[in-house]
Amino acid sequence: MNSSVRFKLFLMMVLEFFIWGAWLPLIFSYLPSLKFSAGEQAWILNAFPIASIVGMFFSNQFADRNFSAERFLAFSHLVGGLAMLGLGFTKSFWPFFGLMMVHCLLYVPTISITNAIAFANMKDPQKEFGIVRMGGTIGWILAAWPFAFIFVDWNKVKAANPQGLMNTVLSALDNGLSGQALQDATVWTFIVAGIASLVLAAFSLTLPHTPPKPASATASSMAWVDALKLLKQPFVLVLWLVTFVDSFVHNCYFNWTGTFLATKAADGGVGLPGNVIMPVMSIGQIAEILTMFILGFTLKTLGWRTTMIFGILGHAARFAVYSFFPQSAPLIILIQVLHGICYAFFFATVYIFVDEYFPKDIRSSAQGLFNLMILGIGALVANSICPYLAQVVYKSGETINFKGLFLVPLGCSVAAAVALALFFHPPRKTDPSASGTAAPAH
Repeated sequence: MNSSVRFKLFLMMVLEFFIWGAWLPLIFSYLPSLKFSAGEQAWILNAFPIASIVGMFFSNQFADRNFSAERFLAFSHLVGGLAMLGLGFTKSFWPFFGLMMVHCLLYVPTISITNAIAFANMKDPQKEFGIVRMGGTIGWILAAWPFAFIFVDWNKVKAANPQGLMNTVLSALDNGLSGQALQDATVWTFIVAGIASLVLAAFSLTLPHTPPKPASATASSMAWVDALKLLKQPFVLVLWLVTFVDSFVHNCYFNWTGTFLATKAADGGVGLPGNVIMPVMSIGQIAEILTMFILGFTLKTLGWRTTMIFGILGHAARFAVYSFFPQSAPLIILIQVLHGICYAFFFATVYIFVDEYFPKDIRSSAQGLFNLMILGIGALVANSICPYLAQVVYKSGETINFKGLFLVPLGCSVAAAVALALFFHPPRKTDPSASGTAAPAH
């Protein structure tokens, strides 16, 4: 793969995940400010996982068999970007839910499509995918940090009269917007995400041509059916179920961490200023860059199973710190670096594993099969259960029992790691109908 193609794939990933990273972290606190009921909030939050499930049976098959991937990407981001822009100007439930559903139905399949475009233009996916996918990590970071200086009460900064650039920066970070002012400013997350989506729509037309792959004479006309058939293999089924648990745990992090970081220390939280929550949550993505650089080496050295177990246990370690050291702000901030291990060592490894083991003509649908768990069912369950756990089971008066709350995903992570260690045993060589590449048997 030449450097020009690699840069285009890298920039594609930057824009792809910038869009998601711009609106996701703050939506959990923004929806209540619009006076939406808990049920209405759940429907909006579950638009993304619902779209993942729908995409498994519709959009990904189209990408596999009917359309060139780059044109599908352009169309999806054009319409999805317009829908995202509309969210910045919508405050009623039904229009908000409708626009979010349109955006998600078109955005979710593009996560698989960008992977498929990248894999189709690589000679050595194990070596090259980590570097290209690192662009997505950078995109998420770029979406988070500018808002630390957008969501600032500049009147307070001016009144403090800081001297010098560094003191001005520190004063800005210490005077974040709060209350209604912060909620009013949050609409910019949707506007910025929408603009980025339109930019990617145009850029997609410059990507390498990735033509559709017609089904072979012996293949099913429904690519997702062929992908589901592979679940008959025990090692694939085990990985699919463990992926569900890891996705649930991953989405517990997004549901609860923002609230945990913002809650005052006296009430069991960390007590960080509101404008630094997104940057703090993005520290994990910064660490993910280094992790992606070493992912290829790690896979070749440790193998599939051990690498993924480390990824799962990263969640357990982070939630253990949340549970037992909630008032140690420096430690809470530092532990965010584990996100690199959590994402790259499990989710990115799963994507590479799928590319190694699944037949070529259904590979994009096979990616969609695991996205069904990563972005669909796991997220759907988390978005449905997490509000109930935080607001009913582990809440007394106005105080959330964060220690007990975080022990739930901690326990799930440990159980998933044990299951993977005991029952995930892929064969040493792939089936002749698959990619034909031998894979580690660890």
